[in-house]
Amino acid sequence: MTDRPQATPTVLLDDPDMIVTRWDFPPGGETGWHVHGMNYVVTTLTPCPMLVEEVGGGTRRNESPAGRVYRGCEGAEHNVINDGPEPMSFVELELKKKD
Repeated sequence: MTDRPQATPTVLLDDPDMIVTRWDFPPGGETGWHVHGMNYVVTTLTPCPMLVEEVGGGTRRNESPAGRVYRGCEGAEHNVINDGPEPMSFVELELKKKD
């Protein structure tokens, strides 16, 4: 547990095919540790100076300008932190598996 403020997730869509969530981070805010249960696509809405904490104690920076799109894989485990002085936001689309 950290003293960082928590990012705010807002589910925009949850249907049989996908979950779309908007994430809003205050400066220094974090998602908290989580494991992705699905493949996902992220689209940044603002500049996103992310610090990503990884399993094993490593970290990496991900400087994403507004409008960048990238994908991640099921099983990814991390904590995402806004490492900048301004609020940041992105939309995450999680792809549900078909039976």
